[in-house]
Amino acid sequence: MNYRHEYKHEINLSDVLILRQRLRAVMQPDKHADEGKYEIRSLYFDNLSDKALREKLDGINYREKFRIRYYNNDLSLIHLEKKSKFDRVGTKQYAALSKEEVQSLLNGDYSWIGQRQEPILTEFYAKTVYSQLKPKTIVDYTREPYIFPAGNVRVTIDYNIRTGLLCTDFLNPSCVTIPVRDSPNILEVKWDAYLPDIIRDAVQLGTRRPCAFSKYAACRIYD
Repeated sequence: MNYRHEYKHEINLSDVLILRQRLRAVMQPDKHADEGKYEIRSLYFDNLSDKALREKLDGINYREKFRIRYYNNDLSLIHLEKKSKFDRVGTKQYAALSKEEVQSLLNGDYSWIGQRQEPILTEFYAKTVYSQLKPKTIVDYTREPYIFPAGNVRVTIDYNIRTGLLCTDFLNPSCVTIPVRDSPNILEVKWDAYLPDIIRDAVQLGTRRPCAFSKYAACRIYD
């Protein structure tokens, strides 16, 4: 399993404008971005005791969470993802889902999973049974992504983070979401074995330090 380094920084609008100029000068835009950005909608799962949320808030070193996600309101490509974190490295596993399969999940019907062979789906099904994973909330945001081939670096600026509160109507693009408290902007820097100096220098912002910001936790604040 390939673990990647991951650092997050909570930044202000001035930082966003500075970073945008720097990153455009040294990195390539993600080919999937439309005019340099795309919209992301995720639906996060948790159990009845909010295990994933509590582990994040308590700073547990090893933690994992499941979510389903699509981009730019395109329901033709939806992924189930398992994101695992250990300290400041993480990994992600995923499996493609059809719109019909997602609707089955939302309806509580997991019978079709037995017809698929992906390990992540088997694990997800097992945890819906013995951990009682349930859909919790929708998380929407805008992402500006940049890539740098050396070190497999990916830098993103995320903003306009919105919560669906208790809404889990994931396939409905008209589902109402509202801004999270303080409307933060988040810089994420991810890389494999090493971070090239040119990128390390580009993302330096004075006294900014890595933080442990979680979009999922921020979107559960009103529960």
